[in-house]
Amino acid sequence: MQKQFFKEAISSEIFSVISKASQQLQIDSYVIGGFVRDFFLKRGTAKDIDVVAVGSGIELAQKVAKLLPNKPKVQVFKTYGTAMLRYKDVEIEFVGARKESYTEDSRNPEVSEGTLQDDQNRRDFTINALALSLNEGNFGELLDPFNGIDDLESKIIKTPLDPDITYSDDPLRMMRAIRFATQLNFEIEIASLSAINKNAQRLKIITRERIIDELNKILSSTKPSIGFLLLEQTDLLRQILPELIDLKGVEEVEGQKHKDNFYHSLEVVDNISENTNDVWLRWAALLHDIGKAPTKRFSKKVGWTFHSHEFVGSKMVYKLFKRLKMPLNNKMKFVQKMVLLSSRPIVLASEVTDSAIRRLVFDAGDDINSLMTLCEADITTKNPKKFKRYHNNFEIVRAKIKEVEARDKVRNFQPPVTGEEIMTTFNIKPCREIGQIKEAIKEAILEGEIPNEHEACFNFMIKKGLSLGLKQN
Repeated sequence: MQKQFFKEAISSEIFSVISKASQQLQIDSYVIGGFVRDFFLKRGTAKDIDVVAVGSGIELAQKVAKLLPNKPKVQVFKTYGTAMLRYKDVEIEFVGARKESYTEDSRNPEVSEGTLQDDQNRRDFTINALALSLNEGNFGELLDPFNGIDDLESKIIKTPLDPDITYSDDPLRMMRAIRFATQLNFEIEIASLSAINKNAQRLKIITRERIIDELNKILSSTKPSIGFLLLEQTDLLRQILPELIDLKGVEEVEGQKHKDNFYHSLEVVDNISENTNDVWLRWAALLHDIGKAPTKRFSKKVGWTFHSHEFVGSKMVYKLFKRLKMPLNNKMKFVQKMVLLSSRPIVLASEVTDSAIRRLVFDAGDDINSLMTLCEADITTKNPKKFKRYHNNFEIVRAKIKEVEARDKVRNFQPPVTGEEIMTTFNIKPCREIGQIKEAIKEAILEGEIPNEHEACFNFMIKKGLSLGLKQN
């Protein structure tokens, strides 16, 4: 095969410095993996560069740091035999070429020194095994032992060696295969897809944090449904998100059917991905209907029902996040809130009243725009007239929200009358009646009985207090 050179890919000064450091240490070095792949895919400037040294990657990193004008700090990870430094907003990781061997119960291999070929053999996919030489004698030469360039052109995800062994050794590669297929819009080779199916149960040895990291990358891609359909097809999704699998299928009773809420959820995720990069809002879109499986009932009078599925679904979000070791913080609470409120604007769209809008804005708070974005993505009807009518209705709801907010200022509002003011007015200590009065004021504002102003609320407070048997001071 004729040698090919791509010096333009490594024209940045950092590669010249690495080449010089390699010469001084008398070792060979290569840039490998994602940087090379993305150069050929024309995916823009990489923020991560992987360099493999046929020798000590740590020594090479330290030598490079000494040759750079700003003498960057080198982070050394002795356990893994790697080192990393930052140069002009780019992270460069150095590792010695190595061979790997695996045991059945771990994805962490036993490592020994190896050649460049050994190192390319251990890579997950042919498109990630591409290497460019940083050596003086053949600077810029492409080393492509597995025809990764052909696979890039054919848009194929394929393993360098036997896929059955590749995925069994490190089951996280199954998630990575699906993630790359989603991000790049590539197909997974049939033999590889079959091997993922065969080894699906091996995913159990992977930490949930690593699985979620890959899942978030799938969810952050342009069209997440590609990945979720592959996860379902290979039986990986059942192990990660059985709540979604439970939504699959259409039941028919007495001629009445409901929609397949699994495929509907994937449509909603794709829809919302056109309008937001917020991964947590995308999570909300993915999970917005998970309460429908446990609440599904058939009634002869009304057909299929999913009563309180939003409430049940929001409770399921907590259990799901906890099981997968996802953050149990404001991110989780945001997803819960979106799931809980996901049907409210849809109900409102048919009859837009001021009080209903006030309650929606009060409950959604600063997340009202995210909620509206979710609800608009939830329109998956294929009927053009219905599609247009639903979107027009949501435009009316959005306009009404702006109008009510500007007038009534109910977003995140606190009733103008404080607990201390109630205690002073009625000369009472902390008691149940204070909470009753504050709740009554809130309800009166949301119902439009009184404006969100101190004087009106104070007068209402006195009336409510007297009705509860309190005496004004």
